[in-house]
Amino acid sequence: MARKENQKLKLIYTLDILKKYSDEENPINALKIAEYLADYGIEAERKSIYNDIKVLEDYGCDIIKSSSKKGWFIGSREFEVPEIYLLTDAVRSAKFISSKKSRELVNKLNSMLSIHQAKKIKNSVFFAPNDKCGNEELYYSIDTITSAIESKKQIKLNYSSREFSQNRQVERKYKEMTLNPYALTWQDDHYYLICNYSKYDNLIHLRLDRISSVVITDVPVRHFSEVSEYTEFFDTADYTKKLFSMFTGTLTDIHLRCRREITEQVLDRFTEDIFITDVTDEQFSFRVKAVISDALVTWIINYGKDLTVLKPDNLKDMVKNRALEVLSNYGDTQ
Repeated sequence: MARKENQKLKLIYTLDILKKYSDEENPINALKIAEYLADYGIEAERKSIYNDIKVLEDYGCDIIKSSSKKGWFIGSREFEVPEIYLLTDAVRSAKFISSKKSRELVNKLNSMLSIHQAKKIKNSVFFAPNDKCGNEELYYSIDTITSAIESKKQIKLNYSSREFSQNRQVERKYKEMTLNPYALTWQDDHYYLICNYSKYDNLIHLRLDRISSVVITDVPVRHFSEVSEYTEFFDTADYTKKLFSMFTGTLTDIHLRCRREITEQVLDRFTEDIFITDVTDEQFSFRVKAVISDALVTWIINYGKDLTVLKPDNLKDMVKNRALEVLSNYGDTQ
């Protein structure tokens, strides 16, 4: 009885088998399709499979008869291999996506390819756990915040920050905030909420991986025209393009000293794997392998006296020279 019932699903299973097991390099013949159908409790003769292939082609499925090997393969899919590679790499490199969720998303993307194509992608994807977000609540936060933006309601949430304890351990502290949410954006490897903190009259952007316990309130959102230059609509692209950039350079060992006020910025730049030394109430030193480049020099200069290069000498010289170059723009400083 079960086999007769399953016969009604024969056409659907045949298409699934073609999608899962066939591609241009790995066509599949009628005999092999029949073997896979048997795993679903479906008996099939080769002639009936030929008829099913014809029906699927008439329906619009791009099923191609192999010219070099016997069998068929799926010609075009919802996503082609290069597109899956692109999306997979985006998931892999996105720091705001946890390692666990990254693997789940990659598996879902791979399911759109044949098992042979997916294996190639799987072997090429590497996740660096230390570069990944550990906040599994992030996806629920996105859903809640999106609903709040659509319904134009304020939200309450907890926002975390990191500090070093006297024993050089990273500690998290949480601050409860009431916000007026306007937009979500992905920039510089992080996902941000652009919003207004109800206590002030300006825009801020908060990292979603540091957000938790999001709740939508009944209070109407404050209009963005009260806290920004935008009046008719909130221009997310215009706002974000003024804030972010990214560069590359040469890797070497560096030793820095910074004031504790910029702990978050240091951890964002180098992750929590930095080697901490000489912790005091006001500052700490650390060593790390980092890219030496004009971008790094710019980043150091941005923090003025809050950040000092201890080693190597060539990086110290680069920072000094940059400072002198900036100083020279203002004429005689004597």
